[in-house]
Amino acid sequence: MEQRRSLRFATLGPAGTNHELVTRRYLAFHGLEDAEVVLIDDFFEGLAMMDDGRAGFMVQVAVHPDCADVVSRAHFDYGIRIIDTFISPSRELAILTRVEVTEPRTLALQPATRGYADISAWSDHVPVSSIMRIAEGLLEGRYDSGLTTLEFAERHPGRFRVDTVIGTVDDPWLVFGVERVSTGGLVAWPESPGRRQFR
Repeated sequence: MEQRRSLRFATLGPAGTNHELVTRRYLAFHGLEDAEVVLIDDFFEGLAMMDDGRAGFMVQVAVHPDCADVVSRAHFDYGIRIIDTFISPSRELAILTRVEVTEPRTLALQPATRGYADISAWSDHVPVSSIMRIAEGLLEGRYDSGLTTLEFAERHPGRFRVDTVIGTVDDPWLVFGVERVSTGGLVAWPESPGRRQFR
């Protein structure tokens, strides 16, 4: 029996990313208890998975640096469309530094987070694909500092100092699917919380 495409949601890994957290929130919101989250290394891999049936949907934060390319390739190369959007806060973020480093020079960050804090104190900014890859790199000593989850410092007491608490960010998210939902007009939520502010 063919697996139901609609119940497999691809999103950015590894485990513990904001993408995984928010995708699981989205599935819970819609009551999709039997849906599966498939963690991918990049969104172009996710498009290929949707194209060959290994995934039915994909969730991506709209501020991801690859977002514009993913949207255009989805539409023009694969016939995949954006079928939903929503807003969700991220995990609490912070800039962490390994405690043994007195004068940190390297700061690992996911490029979309570059504007979240003043990073001028670090001379070398290292782009990394996800906040959880940054956390792994900090544990392995590859970076002096990293912009990752505050929770990571709490899970490894004594290993890191917290240089800057950023908190959560309310990000816009996109859901990709194989069936178009727009019929040429606007697709919007008539009673959205934003609309209440217009009255």
